[in-house]
Amino acid sequence: MGASNETPRNVAIGPGERDLRLDFLRGLGQWMIFIDHIPYNVLSWFTLRNYGFCDAAEFFVYISGYSIGFAYGPAVKRGEMVAAIKRLWTRAAQLYVAHVFLFLFFTAQIARAARRFDNPMYKDEFNVAQFLANPDIMIQQALMLKYKPVNLDVLPLYIVFVVAAPLVLWGLLRRPHWTLAASGLLYLVSRHFGWNLPSFPDGHWYFNPFAWQFLFVFGIWCGFGNGPKVRPWVKSWPNQTLSWTIVLVAFVIAMSWNFEALYGLVPESVGKLIYPIDKTSLAPLRLIHFLALLTIVVKLLPPDLPALRSRRLHPIILCGQRSLPVFCVGVILSFTAHWILVQISGGIAMQIFVSVVGIGLLVAVAWIATWYRNLPTLFTVPVTMPVEDEAKPAETKPRA
Repeated sequence: MGASNETPRNVAIGPGERDLRLDFLRGLGQWMIFIDHIPYNVLSWFTLRNYGFCDAAEFFVYISGYSIGFAYGPAVKRGEMVAAIKRLWTRAAQLYVAHVFLFLFFTAQIARAARRFDNPMYKDEFNVAQFLANPDIMIQQALMLKYKPVNLDVLPLYIVFVVAAPLVLWGLLRRPHWTLAASGLLYLVSRHFGWNLPSFPDGHWYFNPFAWQFLFVFGIWCGFGNGPKVRPWVKSWPNQTLSWTIVLVAFVIAMSWNFEALYGLVPESVGKLIYPIDKTSLAPLRLIHFLALLTIVVKLLPPDLPALRSRRLHPIILCGQRSLPVFCVGVILSFTAHWILVQISGGIAMQIFVSVVGIGLLVAVAWIATWYRNLPTLFTVPVTMPVEDEAKPAETKPRA
């Protein structure tokens, strides 16, 4: 697509309108998640996870929270809390239904591949072997969000957060800074005591909601109106210098993981201090690295950046606007791409091909979802009395 200053439909920048930066970052994150879900994919070197401690998951959770604060904050401040609760819990129900259907399609896809090609690696690698052995028990556990195949951990986390969002909004309305502090305290306490939700048959959630909630609440806190208040400090040169330093140090450490020649770059004493950098409970170094990246993004990506309204970035923005169908289809496509690399060819050319085709299909899904969303609503059928009733005279009471 050629460059253009034309604003994509239903996307605008201004008070009370969509923030293109959110759509852009969310869409970019969807592409990264899709690529990272394809094992042994050379294009994963173009995603965030290889160059520091955090990855697209942190941005997804933060942006999800920011979007809720940005969208529902004004209504809550006007006293429309009940309406906000209804909308949020309706959204949570939609997410739950989407998760159930995705679970069924994804599990069926893996089971068919394992049976057709007589390759148990698929069902073992994607944690569906127990489901195929005991479907009656595992379906019940899946409906309770306690059993999840690989790559299906994000939606249950988001469902829990959306259900809890009204409580967060209520707290931010009355004591915004105390609410954020309470969220930070829960993050620290959950890490110290190992709090997490159980998974079936044993273990715990891959994304610990007691820890990851801090990023979500911080996002709501920023979107609720506190982001502009701290923006001058975020953009200040001391904070930018510190953030760039953190990002560069994280980059050097991450490179030492990937290249044998750099293995000794991180002193053993430093390694003992910082490892393990776990993702499940959002290790402090992951959080710090994300906050440093967020600080840089706020500085480099202003809301009025002309490039955000160009046609070149429109596919990414479109995927960000329709993130739910894009994510669900992306999970299915990532396994399809993995199957192709295992069964047909795992060469670099094929890795690039399945990744590019997959991203093209995600853009197509986003376009179709947008087209469907913009279809006019069907006419309302008027309610009328049957013909025989219309011809019947109205009954009258006899006079007293």
